[in-house]
Parts: sequence; C-alpha cells; structure tokens
Amino acid sequence: MTTSAPVEKVSQPDMLVQFKERYQKLVEENKELAEKMKNNEVVALKLQGAIEALEYYNENPPEAGGTEVNNVDIPGDDISDESPGLTETA
Repeated sequence: MTTSAPVEKVSQPDMLVQFKERYQKLVEENKELAEKMKNNEVVALKLQGAIEALEYYNENPPEAGGTEVNNVDIPGDDISDESPGLTETA
C-alpha cells in the first residue's frame, strides 16, 4: 500500500499570484547574482595583475638599490568604490 502526499487545493487566481511572486523574486535574485559575479570578475582581474607582477619581480629582481613595495592595498571591499549603493550580502 502506498501513501501519497495530501493534495493542497488552491484556486487558480491564488496560484497565479503565488507563481508571479516567486517568478519576480527569482528575477531579482538573478540580477543581484549577476552584479555580484561582475564585481567578482573585476576584483579577480586586479588580483591576477598583482599576482603576475609579483611573480615577474620574483623571477627578475630589480638591480641593486631597488625599492621594496610595502603599500600594496587591494581591499576586499574595493568593488564598493565602483558601485555606489551596492551593499555586500552574506
């Protein structure tokens, strides 16, 4: 004997409203995720450039008297400078 889940009866107008609300939430979430991906790509490119520069200088150290860089700053929230009003979410 198999038991099936109870069937919830919802009117078509109510179902339509629920589906529209869920659809709108998904569209908004996709927009937010797309923006987050774009911002992550920007930061990733900056980090890639920094990595390549450091690897180059490790393989090809400057002549004697070279200066050491100690003020490199690539903050994690760097993307907020490019997108005012965008807040980070967990």
